[in-house]
Amino acid sequence: MTRGRTTSAVQHRLDLIAVVVAEPHADDAEVDPSLSPEHVDIVELCQDAPQSVAELAAGLNLPIGVVRVLVGDLVDAEFVHVNRPVPPAELPDESILRDVINGLRAL
Repeated sequence: MTRGRTTSAVQHRLDLIAVVVAEPHADDAEVDPSLSPEHVDIVELCQDAPQSVAELAAGLNLPIGVVRVLVGDLVDAEFVHVNRPVPPAELPDESILRDVINGLRAL
């Protein structure tokens, strides 16, 4: 399935909770001769609804490492794109949010 590869160019962005979204022109994946049936299955699952890497692996009954390589291929071919979750360090501090809420209530 991965042709002996264990990594892909975009693999560093593929956390288990990274969300894979099919591109609008992803219908062409079925007729692309360079894609394996597993590639096409991933695109079809993501066309129905965006899927996390973990959900794709579970849905296809494939190891995470294999799914990461296959998704990387699809990203390179521009059939899907990946939305990464926001790291906890970049989320706003809870005390700031409370101050904003209290300020709004005071209005």
